[in-house]
Amino acid sequence: MDSRADARTGRREPGRDWRDTVSDAADLALLGILTVLAAAPVLTAGAAIGTASATVHDWLTTGSWPPARRTLSRFGRGLLPGVPAVLVGLAAAGLLVADLVAVATGRVPGGTVALVVTIAVAASLLGYAAAIVVEVGRAGGTGWRSAVTRAARACLDHPANWAALAGTALVVVLLGVLVTPVAVPILAGYALAAVHAVARRRHVTRVELS
Repeated sequence: MDSRADARTGRREPGRDWRDTVSDAADLALLGILTVLAAAPVLTAGAAIGTASATVHDWLTTGSWPPARRTLSRFGRGLLPGVPAVLVGLAAAGLLVADLVAVATGRVPGGTVALVVTIAVAASLLGYAAAIVVEVGRAGGTGWRSAVTRAARACLDHPANWAALAGTALVVVLLGVLVTPVAVPILAGYALAAVHAVARRRHVTRVELS
């Protein structure tokens, strides 16, 4: 799964052609499939997502995928710390879905305005969740508790970046609903790459302006 992407500058390396792009796309699809399989027992989802996020971070930073031994080690270290993150995430997702359904079906007063506000809040929370996943990846796939604080600080300090993450996460959710269920695991790898790319955009902009 070697990649020659020049992620440090965001520019295409000389000699890269469509075959490299196809190779990167296939690698991300495989990463998504493996992540979903590793998360299938549910309680392992935190470790699976954290490990996959760290893998994407390494790929974007160094241009190559980490060794399998390092990836497996990250997954093992992230199993227990990832369980609380999974439980909190499931509870938050359940509350959001229940709220959206209640507003959309008219069981909660407010009509269109309430629905728009609820969707905006849900998108903001999705963007925040994406920022947490990125921070966990930067920390090597663990450290969910500290990632919550770092992500909150990053979102508050850079609201435009938060909005971009929210928009990206919302598009991913919509695609997940629209595409065939077989394609959802493939989408997971692209989603991780997308949120990491959006989160890194701030740093790239600073380099270009300096």
